Amino acid sequence: MWPQAWPVAARTIADATELAVAAVVAQDPEAFEEQAGRLGGLDFEQVGAVHSAMIREVLERLHPDGLTGDDVQAVLERCARSAVAWVPGLEPAVLAVVLTGSLGVSDPEEDARRIGAVAFVRGAVLVLADLLAAAKEPAREYLLRAIGEIARAETVEMP
Repeated sequence: MWPQAWPVAARTIADATELAVAAVVAQDPEAFEEQAGRLGGLDFEQVGAVHSAMIREVLERLHPDGLTGDDVQAVLERCARSAVAWVPGLEPAVLAVVLTGSLGVSDPEEDARRIGAVAFVRGAVLVLADLLAAAKEPAREYLLRAIGEIARAETVEMP
């Protein structure tokens, strides 16, 4: 159960993300596509902000001394290798776009317009599930922190 103080949109994003990550772990293409479609139908800016925050946090946890190009390459290769066998039509380039967007190297909203929101979300969930597996941690705590931090940032007045 997610905090009741969260808006419905935040709880929906959290539910669908947790279920999508579970579908990746189970390599269940039907459940994965269902949840990716659900996430793709939500406000992309909100979904993208949550997923990007989670990806950044897991990367920071896995690479406390900093992230190198080799680290990013390893994530992309590992994620693509594990997903290509069960995710139809997987384009590894989308995984790279997700990572660069999460790291602030590119604009996720522009990327999503170019490749499609559902494709971007699919890639984000695949990258996220891969990173969580590498960290040996569940999505729930990362979801709680990401949404909590976004809510906090939205309530802070800018000077």
